[in-house]
Amino acid sequence: MRKWLRSLYARVTLVTVAVAAVATLVAGLVGAQLIRSAAVDQARASLARQAQALSASGSVTNLASLRELAVGEAGRIALVNPDGTVSGAGRKYVSRAAVAKVLSGGSFSQTETVSGTPVVVEARPLSGGGGLVLVEPVSAVNQAAGPLVTRLLWALLIGFACAVAGGALVASWVARPLVHVAGAARRLAGGERGVAVDGGGPAEVEQVAHALGALDASLAASEGRQREFLLSVSHEMRTPLTALRGYAEALADGMIPGEDIPRVGQTLGAEAGRLDHFVSDLLELARLEADDFRVDLQPVDAAAILPAVVEAWRGVAGSAGVVLRIEVPGPLPVVTDARRLRQLLDGLVENALRVVPAGAPVVLAGRREGTAVVLEVRDGGPGLSEDDLAHAFERGALHSRYRGERPVGTGLGLSIAQRLAGRLGGQLVAGRAPEGGACFAVRLPMGG
Repeated sequence: MRKWLRSLYARVTLVTVAVAAVATLVAGLVGAQLIRSAAVDQARASLARQAQALSASGSVTNLASLRELAVGEAGRIALVNPDGTVSGAGRKYVSRAAVAKVLSGGSFSQTETVSGTPVVVEARPLSGGGGLVLVEPVSAVNQAAGPLVTRLLWALLIGFACAVAGGALVASWVARPLVHVAGAARRLAGGERGVAVDGGGPAEVEQVAHALGALDASLAASEGRQREFLLSVSHEMRTPLTALRGYAEALADGMIPGEDIPRVGQTLGAEAGRLDHFVSDLLELARLEADDFRVDLQPVDAAAILPAVVEAWRGVAGSAGVVLRIEVPGPLPVVTDARRLRQLLDGLVENALRVVPAGAPVVLAGRREGTAVVLEVRDGGPGLSEDDLAHAFERGALHSRYRGERPVGTGLGLSIAQRLAGRLGGQLVAGRAPEGGACFAVRLPMGG
Protein backbone atom coordinates (compact mmCIF):
# COMPACT_ATOMS: atom_id res chain seq x y z
CA MET A 1 0.00 0.00 0.00
CA ARG A 2 2.80 2.39 0.90
CA LYS A 3 4.58 1.65 -2.37
CA TRP A 4 1.38 2.38 -4.30
CA LEU A 5 0.93 5.69 -2.47
CA ARG A 6 4.44 6.73 -3.54
CA SER A 7 3.69 6.11 -7.22
CA LEU A 8 3.05 8.97 -9.64
CA TYR A 9 -0.34 7.48 -10.55
CA ALA A 10 -1.48 7.49 -6.92
CA ARG A 11 -0.17 10.98 -6.22
CA VAL A 12 -1.77 12.54 -9.30
CA THR A 13 -5.06 10.80 -8.49
CA LEU A 14 -4.96 11.87 -4.83
CA VAL A 15 -4.09 15.45 -5.74
CA THR A 16 -6.97 15.51 -8.23
CA VAL A 17 -9.36 14.12 -5.59
CA ALA A 18 -8.18 16.70 -3.05
CA VAL A 19 -8.53 19.60 -5.48
CA ALA A 20 -11.94 18.36 -6.66
CA ALA A 21 -13.11 17.96 -3.03
CA VAL A 22 -12.02 21.47 -2.08
CA ALA A 23 -13.56 22.93 -5.24
CA THR A 24 -16.82 21.03 -4.62
CA LEU A 25 -16.98 22.18 -0.99
CA VAL A 26 -16.31 25.82 -1.86
CA ALA A 27 -18.77 25.74 -4.77
CA GLY A 28 -21.42 24.09 -2.57
CA LEU A 29 -21.07 26.64 0.23
CA VAL A 30 -21.02 29.61 -2.11
CA GLY A 31 -23.83 28.21 -4.29
CA ALA A 32 -26.09 27.46 -1.31
CA GLN A 33 -25.51 30.95 0.07
CA LEU A 34 -26.26 32.52 -3.31
CA ILE A 35 -29.46 30.48 -3.67
CA ARG A 36 -30.64 31.52 -0.23
CA SER A 37 -29.74 35.15 -0.88
CA ALA A 38 -31.63 35.03 -4.18
CA ALA A 39 -34.64 33.43 -2.44
CA VAL A 40 -34.70 36.24 0.15
CA ASP A 41 -34.51 38.84 -2.60
CA GLN A 42 -37.33 37.12 -4.47
CA ALA A 43 -39.45 36.92 -1.31
CA ARG A 44 -38.88 40.63 -0.65
CA ALA A 45 -39.89 41.51 -4.21
CA SER A 46 -43.04 39.37 -3.93
CA LEU A 47 -44.02 40.95 -0.60
CA ALA A 48 -43.33 44.39 -2.02
CA ARG A 49 -45.75 43.77 -4.92
CA GLN A 50 -48.44 42.44 -2.60
CA ALA A 51 -47.98 45.30 -0.14
CA GLN A 52 -48.20 47.84 -2.93
CA ALA A 53 -51.38 46.27 -4.28
CA LEU A 54 -53.06 46.03 -0.87
CA SER A 55 -52.05 49.54 0.17
CA ALA A 56 -53.79 50.88 -2.91
CA SER A 57 -57.07 49.43 -1.62
CA GLY A 58 -57.64 52.24 0.85
CA SER A 59 -57.55 52.84 4.58
CA VAL A 60 -57.17 50.65 7.62
CA THR A 61 -60.97 50.44 7.86
CA ASN A 62 -61.23 49.05 4.34
CA LEU A 63 -58.55 46.41 5.12
CA ALA A 64 -59.93 45.40 8.52
CA SER A 65 -61.05 42.07 7.10
CA LEU A 66 -57.38 41.22 6.31
CA ARG A 67 -56.21 41.37 9.92
CA GLU A 68 -56.01 37.61 10.27
CA LEU A 69 -55.02 36.89 6.63
CA ALA A 70 -51.84 34.86 6.10
CA VAL A 71 -49.63 35.82 3.19
CA GLY A 72 -48.10 32.63 1.82
CA GLU A 73 -47.63 29.48 3.77
CA ALA A 74 -45.61 31.11 6.56
CA GLY A 75 -46.14 34.77 5.81
CA ARG A 76 -48.08 37.15 8.03
CA ILE A 77 -49.98 40.44 7.59
CA ALA A 78 -50.30 43.21 10.12
CA LEU A 79 -52.07 46.58 10.19
CA VAL A 80 -50.66 49.70 11.81
CA ASN A 81 -53.53 51.79 13.22
CA PRO A 82 -53.36 55.61 13.12
CA ASP A 83 -52.84 55.59 16.88
CA GLY A 84 -49.68 53.47 16.48
CA THR A 85 -51.11 50.18 17.64
CA VAL A 86 -50.47 47.06 15.54
CA SER A 87 -52.98 44.31 14.90
CA GLY A 88 -53.01 41.14 12.84
CA ALA A 89 -51.28 37.76 12.85
CA GLY A 90 -47.93 39.27 11.92
CA ARG A 91 -47.87 41.94 14.62
CA LYS A 92 -45.14 40.17 16.61
CA TYR A 93 -42.76 40.59 13.65
CA VAL A 94 -43.38 44.38 13.29
CA SER A 95 -40.62 46.54 14.76
CA ARG A 96 -41.00 50.04 16.14
CA ALA A 97 -38.87 51.32 13.26
CA ALA A 98 -41.39 49.97 10.74
CA VAL A 99 -44.34 51.49 12.67
CA ALA A 100 -42.62 54.88 12.88
CA LYS A 101 -41.79 54.78 9.19
CA VAL A 102 -45.34 54.12 7.93
CA LEU A 103 -46.90 56.57 10.36
CA SER A 104 -44.60 59.23 8.93
CA GLY A 105 -45.91 58.38 5.45
CA GLY A 106 -42.89 56.45 4.23
CA SER A 107 -42.32 52.90 2.96
CA PHE A 108 -40.27 50.36 4.90
CA SER A 109 -38.37 47.55 3.08
CA GLN A 110 -35.79 45.61 5.07
CA THR A 111 -34.58 42.24 6.36
CA GLU A 112 -34.27 42.54 10.14
CA THR A 113 -34.36 40.45 13.27
CA VAL A 114 -37.47 40.96 15.41
CA SER A 115 -37.99 39.03 18.65
CA GLY A 116 -34.97 36.86 17.74
CA THR A 117 -36.39 35.87 14.34
CA PRO A 118 -34.90 37.11 11.05
CA VAL A 119 -37.79 38.35 8.87
CA VAL A 120 -38.35 40.09 5.56
CA VAL A 121 -40.48 43.20 6.15
CA GLU A 122 -42.39 45.27 3.59
CA ALA A 123 -44.50 48.14 4.99
CA ARG A 124 -46.59 50.75 3.11
CA PRO A 125 -48.58 53.76 4.42
CA LEU A 126 -52.36 53.94 3.83
CA SER A 127 -54.22 56.98 2.60
CA GLY A 128 -56.47 57.19 5.65
CA GLY A 129 -53.63 56.96 8.11
CA GLY A 130 -51.81 54.00 9.52
CA GLY A 131 -50.21 51.39 7.29
CA LEU A 132 -49.96 47.87 6.00
CA VAL A 133 -47.09 45.51 6.95
CA LEU A 134 -46.27 42.20 5.25
CA VAL A 135 -43.67 39.96 6.93
CA GLU A 136 -42.21 36.56 6.18
CA PRO A 137 -39.62 34.69 8.28
CA VAL A 138 -36.30 34.03 6.57
CA SER A 139 -36.48 30.40 7.74
CA ALA A 140 -39.60 29.90 5.64
CA VAL A 141 -37.83 31.42 2.65
CA ASN A 142 -34.83 29.09 3.15
CA GLN A 143 -37.15 26.13 3.52
CA ALA A 144 -38.73 27.00 0.19
CA ALA A 145 -35.24 27.20 -1.37
CA GLY A 146 -34.24 23.82 0.10
CA PRO A 147 -35.06 21.75 -3.02
CA LEU A 148 -32.83 24.05 -5.12
CA VAL A 149 -29.94 23.60 -2.68
CA THR A 150 -30.42 19.83 -2.76
CA ARG A 151 -30.30 19.80 -6.54
CA LEU A 152 -27.15 21.93 -6.45
CA LEU A 153 -25.48 19.47 -4.08
CA TRP A 154 -26.35 16.54 -6.35
CA ALA A 155 -24.90 18.39 -9.32
CA LEU A 156 -21.71 19.09 -7.36
CA LEU A 157 -21.39 15.46 -6.29
CA ILE A 158 -21.75 14.31 -9.88
CA GLY A 159 -19.11 16.86 -10.93
CA PHE A 160 -16.82 15.64 -8.13
CA ALA A 161 -17.15 12.04 -9.31
CA CYS A 162 -16.39 13.09 -12.91
CA ALA A 163 -13.33 15.06 -11.72
CA VAL A 164 -12.01 12.05 -9.79
CA ALA A 165 -12.52 9.77 -12.79
CA GLY A 166 -10.84 12.32 -15.07
CA GLY A 167 -7.92 12.66 -12.65
CA ALA A 168 -7.44 8.90 -12.59
CA LEU A 169 -7.43 8.83 -16.41
CA VAL A 170 -4.91 11.71 -16.56
CA ALA A 171 -2.70 9.99 -13.97
CA SER A 172 -2.78 6.78 -15.99
CA TRP A 173 -2.01 8.72 -19.20
CA VAL A 174 1.03 10.34 -17.56
CA ALA A 175 2.28 7.41 -15.49
CA ARG A 176 1.97 4.54 -17.97
CA PRO A 177 4.59 5.83 -20.47
CA LEU A 178 6.89 6.73 -17.56
CA VAL A 179 6.66 3.14 -16.33
CA HIS A 180 7.66 1.96 -19.82
CA VAL A 181 10.56 4.45 -19.91
CA ALA A 182 11.70 3.31 -16.44
CA GLY A 183 11.63 -0.30 -17.63
CA ALA A 184 13.74 0.61 -20.65
CA ALA A 185 16.20 2.45 -18.37
CA ARG A 186 16.52 -0.63 -16.14
CA ARG A 187 17.24 -2.77 -19.20
CA LEU A 188 19.94 -0.30 -20.26
CA ALA A 189 21.42 -0.37 -16.75
CA GLY A 190 21.47 -4.16 -16.98
CA GLY A 191 23.72 -3.98 -20.04
CA GLU A 192 21.14 -4.43 -22.79
CA ARG A 193 21.55 -2.18 -25.81
CA GLY A 194 19.27 -1.29 -28.71
CA VAL A 195 16.30 -1.05 -26.34
CA ALA A 196 13.12 0.30 -27.96
CA VAL A 197 11.89 3.15 -25.74
CA ASP A 198 8.12 3.54 -25.94
CA GLY A 199 7.23 7.23 -25.72
CA GLY A 200 3.62 8.35 -25.80
CA GLY A 201 1.92 10.46 -23.19
CA PRO A 202 2.77 14.14 -22.64
CA ALA A 203 5.43 15.96 -24.65
CA GLU A 204 7.79 15.96 -21.66
CA VAL A 205 7.63 12.15 -21.45
CA GLU A 206 8.34 12.01 -25.19
CA GLN A 207 11.44 14.14 -24.60
CA VAL A 208 12.61 11.80 -21.82
CA ALA A 209 12.08 8.81 -24.13
CA HIS A 210 14.05 10.47 -26.95
CA ALA A 211 16.85 11.39 -24.52
CA LEU A 212 16.97 7.81 -23.27
CA GLY A 213 17.15 6.57 -26.85
CA ALA A 214 20.03 8.95 -27.53
CA LEU A 215 21.74 7.72 -24.34
CA ASP A 216 21.32 4.14 -25.56
CA ALA A 217 23.00 5.00 -28.86
CA SER A 218 25.81 6.90 -27.09
CA LEU A 219 26.43 4.01 -24.68
CA ALA A 220 26.56 1.53 -27.54
CA ALA A 221 29.05 3.71 -29.45
CA SER A 222 31.17 4.34 -26.35
CA GLU A 223 31.27 0.68 -25.38
CA GLY A 224 32.16 -0.20 -28.96
CA ARG A 225 35.10 2.19 -28.85
CA GLN A 226 36.17 0.78 -25.49
CA ARG A 227 36.11 -2.77 -26.85
CA GLU A 228 38.16 -1.70 -29.85
CA PHE A 229 40.59 0.09 -27.54
CA LEU A 230 40.96 -2.92 -25.26
CA LEU A 231 41.50 -5.18 -28.24
CA SER A 232 44.13 -2.80 -29.58
CA VAL A 233 45.92 -2.52 -26.22
CA SER A 234 45.80 -6.27 -25.65
CA HIS A 235 47.25 -6.83 -29.13
CA GLU A 236 50.02 -4.32 -28.56
CA MET A 237 50.87 -5.81 -25.17
CA ARG A 238 50.77 -9.36 -26.50
CA THR A 239 53.54 -8.61 -29.01
CA PRO A 240 56.26 -7.72 -26.45
CA LEU A 241 54.98 -10.45 -24.10
CA THR A 242 55.38 -13.01 -26.88
CA ALA A 243 58.93 -11.81 -27.52
CA LEU A 244 59.75 -11.88 -23.80
CA ARG A 245 58.38 -15.39 -23.37
CA GLY A 246 60.11 -16.68 -26.51
CA TYR A 247 63.53 -15.36 -25.49
CA ALA A 248 62.97 -16.53 -21.88
CA GLU A 249 62.20 -20.06 -23.04
CA ALA A 250 65.20 -20.02 -25.41
CA LEU A 251 67.47 -18.88 -22.58
CA ALA A 252 66.05 -21.54 -20.28
CA ASP A 253 66.65 -24.24 -22.91
CA GLY A 254 70.23 -23.03 -23.55
CA MET A 255 69.47 -22.26 -27.19
CA ILE A 256 71.02 -18.77 -27.13
CA PRO A 257 74.77 -18.71 -27.85
CA GLY A 258 76.89 -16.87 -25.34
CA GLU A 259 77.88 -14.18 -27.80
CA ASP A 260 74.16 -13.38 -28.48
CA ILE A 261 73.18 -12.96 -24.85
CA PRO A 262 73.93 -9.16 -24.76
CA ARG A 263 71.77 -8.64 -27.87
CA VAL A 264 68.98 -10.73 -26.39
CA GLY A 265 69.25 -8.76 -23.15
CA GLN A 266 68.87 -5.50 -25.08
CA THR A 267 65.81 -6.90 -26.89
CA LEU A 268 64.28 -8.02 -23.62
CA GLY A 269 64.92 -4.60 -22.10
CA ALA A 270 63.34 -2.83 -25.07
CA GLU A 271 60.23 -5.03 -24.97
CA ALA A 272 59.97 -4.59 -21.21
CA GLY A 273 60.21 -0.82 -21.79
CA ARG A 274 57.31 -1.00 -24.24
CA LEU A 275 55.21 -2.80 -21.67
CA ASP A 276 56.19 -0.30 -19.01
CA HIS A 277 55.17 2.53 -21.35
CA PHE A 278 51.76 0.94 -21.88
CA VAL A 279 51.21 0.44 -18.16
CA SER A 280 52.38 3.98 -17.35
CA ASP A 281 50.02 5.50 -19.93
CA LEU A 282 47.08 3.45 -18.66
CA LEU A 283 47.78 4.47 -15.06
CA GLU A 284 48.16 8.11 -16.05
CA LEU A 285 44.86 8.04 -17.92
CA ALA A 286 43.14 6.47 -14.91
CA ARG A 287 44.58 9.15 -12.61
CA LEU A 288 43.42 11.94 -14.92
CA GLU A 289 39.86 10.60 -14.90
CA ALA A 290 39.81 10.27 -11.09
CA ASP A 291 38.18 12.99 -8.97
CA ASP A 292 41.19 13.31 -6.64
CA PHE A 293 43.72 14.20 -9.35
CA ARG A 294 45.89 16.91 -7.82
CA VAL A 295 46.78 20.14 -9.61
CA ASP A 296 48.86 22.84 -7.88
CA LEU A 297 47.89 26.12 -9.52
CA GLN A 298 50.24 29.08 -9.24
CA PRO A 299 51.42 32.02 -11.39
CA VAL A 300 53.78 30.71 -14.08
CA ASP A 301 55.56 32.27 -17.06
CA ALA A 302 54.82 29.73 -19.80
CA ALA A 303 57.51 31.34 -21.99
CA ALA A 304 60.14 30.08 -19.52
CA ILE A 305 58.95 26.47 -19.82
CA LEU A 306 59.39 26.18 -23.60
CA PRO A 307 63.24 26.47 -23.59
CA ALA A 308 63.42 23.74 -20.94
CA VAL A 309 61.32 21.46 -23.12
CA VAL A 310 63.54 22.12 -26.17
CA GLU A 311 66.69 21.50 -24.17
CA ALA A 312 65.33 18.19 -22.85
CA TRP A 313 64.52 16.89 -26.34
CA ARG A 314 67.43 18.40 -28.23
CA GLY A 315 69.47 15.19 -28.07
CA VAL A 316 66.65 13.00 -29.43
CA ALA A 317 65.88 15.54 -32.14
CA GLY A 318 69.52 15.87 -33.14
CA SER A 319 70.01 12.13 -33.50
CA ALA A 320 66.90 12.01 -35.73
CA GLY A 321 68.02 15.02 -37.80
CA VAL A 322 65.02 17.12 -36.67
CA VAL A 323 65.34 20.87 -36.06
CA LEU A 324 63.81 22.12 -32.80
CA ARG A 325 62.79 25.80 -32.79
CA ILE A 326 61.14 28.24 -30.34
CA GLU A 327 58.89 31.16 -31.27
CA VAL A 328 58.02 33.26 -28.20
CA PRO A 329 57.49 37.06 -28.45
CA GLY A 330 57.69 37.74 -24.70
CA PRO A 331 56.43 36.71 -21.24
CA LEU A 332 53.30 34.57 -21.19
CA PRO A 333 51.80 34.74 -17.68
CA VAL A 334 49.35 31.99 -16.78
CA VAL A 335 48.01 30.41 -13.58
CA THR A 336 48.65 26.69 -13.89
CA ASP A 337 50.65 23.75 -12.60
CA ALA A 338 54.11 24.16 -14.15
CA ARG A 339 55.03 20.47 -13.69
CA ARG A 340 51.82 19.26 -15.34
CA LEU A 341 52.15 21.79 -18.17
CA ARG A 342 55.70 20.54 -18.82
CA GLN A 343 54.36 16.96 -18.85
CA LEU A 344 51.74 17.98 -21.42
CA LEU A 345 54.26 19.69 -23.70
CA ASP A 346 56.73 16.79 -23.38
CA GLY A 347 54.05 14.38 -24.56
CA LEU A 348 53.17 16.53 -27.58
CA VAL A 349 56.85 16.93 -28.54
CA GLU A 350 57.41 13.18 -28.20
CA ASN A 351 54.49 12.51 -30.56
CA ALA A 352 55.84 15.04 -33.06
CA LEU A 353 59.39 13.65 -33.03
CA ARG A 354 58.03 10.16 -33.66
CA VAL A 355 56.57 11.08 -37.10
CA VAL A 356 58.73 13.98 -38.32
CA PRO A 357 61.25 12.98 -41.02
CA ALA A 358 64.88 14.08 -40.92
CA GLY A 359 65.37 17.72 -41.90
CA ALA A 360 61.80 18.76 -40.95
CA PRO A 361 61.19 21.16 -38.05
CA VAL A 362 59.37 20.86 -34.75
CA VAL A 363 58.32 24.30 -33.47
CA LEU A 364 57.32 25.27 -29.93
CA ALA A 365 55.47 28.58 -30.14
CA GLY A 366 53.64 30.78 -27.66
CA ARG A 367 51.53 33.91 -28.03
CA ARG A 368 48.83 35.93 -26.38
CA GLU A 369 45.37 35.77 -27.91
CA GLY A 370 42.84 38.04 -26.20
CA THR A 371 42.57 36.94 -22.58
CA ALA A 372 44.25 33.61 -23.25
CA VAL A 373 47.76 32.25 -23.77
CA VAL A 374 48.18 29.78 -26.64
CA LEU A 375 51.08 27.31 -26.65
CA GLU A 376 51.62 25.37 -29.90
CA VAL A 377 53.61 22.30 -30.85
CA ARG A 378 53.88 22.28 -34.67
CA ASP A 379 55.73 19.88 -36.91
CA GLY A 380 56.64 19.30 -40.53
CA GLY A 381 55.50 15.69 -40.55
CA PRO A 382 52.82 13.96 -42.64
CA GLY A 383 50.02 15.84 -40.85
CA LEU A 384 46.42 14.81 -40.23
CA SER A 385 43.35 14.62 -42.45
CA GLU A 386 40.01 16.24 -41.60
CA ASP A 387 38.72 12.93 -40.28
CA ASP A 388 41.90 12.51 -38.24
CA LEU A 389 41.39 15.93 -36.64
CA ALA A 390 37.82 15.00 -35.68
CA HIS A 391 38.96 11.84 -33.85
CA ALA A 392 42.50 12.77 -32.85
CA PHE A 393 41.84 12.63 -29.09
CA GLU A 394 39.89 9.37 -29.02
CA ARG A 395 41.84 6.61 -27.33
CA GLY A 396 43.64 4.50 -29.89
CA ALA A 397 41.93 6.09 -32.92
CA LEU A 398 45.09 7.30 -34.71
CA HIS A 399 47.06 4.34 -33.39
CA SER A 400 44.78 1.78 -35.06
CA ARG A 401 44.51 3.88 -38.24
CA TYR A 402 48.24 4.38 -38.88
CA ARG A 403 49.75 1.29 -37.31
CA GLY A 404 52.04 -0.19 -39.95
CA GLU A 405 52.14 3.06 -41.98
CA ARG A 406 54.04 5.39 -39.65
CA PRO A 407 55.63 5.20 -36.17
CA VAL A 408 52.96 5.12 -33.47
CA GLY A 409 52.99 5.03 -29.70
CA THR A 410 50.58 3.37 -27.32
CA GLY A 411 47.56 5.20 -28.71
CA LEU A 412 46.94 6.93 -25.37
CA GLY A 413 49.23 9.96 -25.62
CA LEU A 414 46.81 12.46 -27.20
CA SER A 415 43.92 11.29 -25.01
CA ILE A 416 46.09 11.85 -21.93
CA ALA A 417 47.16 15.26 -23.24
CA GLN A 418 43.58 16.41 -23.80
CA ARG A 419 42.43 15.36 -20.34
CA LEU A 420 45.47 16.93 -18.75
CA ALA A 421 44.76 20.22 -20.54
CA GLY A 422 41.21 20.13 -19.21
CA ARG A 423 42.47 19.50 -15.67
CA LEU A 424 44.69 22.58 -16.03
CA GLY A 425 41.66 24.68 -16.90
CA GLY A 426 42.56 24.88 -20.58
CA GLN A 427 41.75 23.30 -23.89
CA LEU A 428 43.76 21.26 -26.39
CA VAL A 429 42.81 21.44 -30.07
CA ALA A 430 44.31 19.84 -33.17
CA GLY A 431 44.86 21.53 -36.50
CA ARG A 432 47.24 21.94 -39.38
CA ALA A 433 50.64 23.60 -39.04
CA PRO A 434 52.13 26.12 -41.51
CA GLU A 435 55.18 23.80 -41.56
CA GLY A 436 52.99 21.24 -43.35
CA GLY A 437 52.33 18.83 -40.51
CA ALA A 438 50.09 18.79 -37.45
CA CYS A 439 49.59 21.56 -34.91
CA PHE A 440 48.45 20.92 -31.34
CA ALA A 441 47.51 24.12 -29.48
CA VAL A 442 47.02 24.41 -25.71
CA ARG A 443 44.82 27.40 -24.75
CA LEU A 444 45.12 28.55 -21.14
CA PRO A 445 43.54 31.55 -19.41
CA MET A 446 46.01 34.41 -18.95
CA GLY A 447 47.19 35.08 -15.44
CA GLY A 448 47.43 38.46 -13.71
